[in-house]
Amino acid sequence: MSLSAVLLAAGPSPSPTPSDSETPRVPSLQDAQESATNAAGWVEQNWSTWLAIGLRVLLIVVIAAVLRIFVRRAITKLIDRMNRTVQSVDGSALGGLLVNVERRRQRSQAIGSVLRSVASFLIIGTAALMILGTFQINLAPLLASAGVAGVAIGFGARNLVTDFLSGVFMILEDQYGVGDTIDAGVASGEVIEVGLRVTKLRGDGGEIWYVRNGEVKRIGNLSQGWATANVDVTVHAGEDLDRVKATLDEVAEKMGAEEPWNELLWGPIEVLGLDSVLLDSMVVRVTAKTMPGKSLTVERELRWRIKRAFDAAGIRIVGGATAPVEEQPVDPTAGMAAPSVYANATSPQSAAASPLAPPAPTSTTK
Repeated sequence: MSLSAVLLAAGPSPSPTPSDSETPRVPSLQDAQESATNAAGWVEQNWSTWLAIGLRVLLIVVIAAVLRIFVRRAITKLIDRMNRTVQSVDGSALGGLLVNVERRRQRSQAIGSVLRSVASFLIIGTAALMILGTFQINLAPLLASAGVAGVAIGFGARNLVTDFLSGVFMILEDQYGVGDTIDAGVASGEVIEVGLRVTKLRGDGGEIWYVRNGEVKRIGNLSQGWATANVDVTVHAGEDLDRVKATLDEVAEKMGAEEPWNELLWGPIEVLGLDSVLLDSMVVRVTAKTMPGKSLTVERELRWRIKRAFDAAGIRIVGGATAPVEEQPVDPTAGMAAPSVYANATSPQSAAASPLAPPAPTSTTK
């Protein structure tokens, strides 16, 4: 039987009505059972894998959190132990003066903050990569992109990276701190704030300098250890050196026993001797070891006392007589010229220089 005969026997097929096409098909109970069976089968097949992944992620998170807390506490204890060790070593009176509490506190906070930040970044970053690897995510493109981005950022912000690294090493090496007076080359003054990128200085005129740590090529710290006060005394070449030295020794002994100079002086004031000898003058150098940053104050006071002592002892300082000098009386006629002989009308020279009188006329008689 042909296909056309079969179609004619079956008659025309009924066309779908609009109501039949718009009516949604209601799932039956059998369909719901089949869906639940498929879901249960999928869960039964994969539950062990998801459970293993979840447990692995949870284990990584717990280990990372515990390790981060442990490392941060260890860094804090290490910084505290370093501070206690330094304070115990510098337990003497001189060492106590050298310890700046605020300076060490800020330095410790900066070092601890840097170490804790680096440790947290490494631990959390490693844990994140391990979690992504647990989900079977290909990390090669991510690491390559991060490497390229890091290189680009490094070239674009190389000055920022240089400043940051310089600040880190500066703090770790304790080159200077808050309260120190430093000479950074580009600026000098008292350090009022230390950062990982910028250091703030207070200049002698009250101005504030913002110095980038990467631009500092040399550092001269004027507040570490001790300072030296040097005073050069220039006296006349004819002065008695023994008397000059005895006067300076007396000034030094008296100043070293008075307050507050006995605290600012960390050693006896010494007369080193002749620094130079010229035709009309001699230079005697006086020096003293002082508290850091107090050398100028000691020098000013020492000059003041030396000048007063020399005035009392009659010792002359080159540049002005300190002792009274006897002056010869001045002759008021010393600047006048000698009188001339021609000023006297009766002198022979004046008569010889006078013009001859004309002869008198003679009278004639007729």
